[in-house]
Amino acid sequence: MKQILEINVPNDYSAITLTKFLQLQKDLKVYGDDEEAKLATLFYHLCNVEPGIMSKIDTATFIQIKEQLLSFIAREQFDLIPFVTIDGVEYGFEPNLSEIAYGAYVDISKFDELNINENWEKVMAILYRPVKKKIGKLYEIEQYTGNEPTEHWREVNMQVHFGCLFFFINLSKILLKNTLKSLIQNQPEIPHNIKSILAASGALINQSSLFAVENSLK
Repeated sequence: MKQILEINVPNDYSAITLTKFLQLQKDLKVYGDDEEAKLATLFYHLCNVEPGIMSKIDTATFIQIKEQLLSFIAREQFDLIPFVTIDGVEYGFEPNLSEIAYGAYVDISKFDELNINENWEKVMAILYRPVKKKIGKLYEIEQYTGNEPTEHWREVNMQVHFGCLFFFINLSKILLKNTLKSLIQNQPEIPHNIKSILAASGALINQSSLFAVENSLK
């Protein structure tokens, strides 16, 4: 008698929490260049398929699931989601970064880089704070205190987290492009390595560790 196995395959990051994503990152690093183990890790964390079960899936279904997983983890562009409701509380993204509280700026700058890691929930708690009021498209969020709770961001889906991260990635690209343009216009003789220097110091990240996995598994 055949055993029926139901496998839920996510289509995007909306079904993956920060907690699950961080554990996935951690486990992927453990396996280094072992592509089979990495793939088994993806199946386990994203589809709840135990390693022993994965080998029993028929080839056609296995390939279909693999392609579906890799198609969305390879995504390299996300839109900022300005409002997030958590436990009945609406949080809004910092509406004016140019006027962000000095304390918030200092606390963010303590991190070596903006990347989705164990510190990311702290960054989200700084940038997203409870909405006080809305008037049309305008809104106001609570002042930064430095004591904002962070734990609830662990269970927020990765669509929100990546949206915030890529907001800064895209911003850094714009700033890098404008900086290069300004240098070209105002300084005819630019050191040949200036672009690589600016890219190394100004870019936040271009890919997450999951995007790298996509290339290694194809």
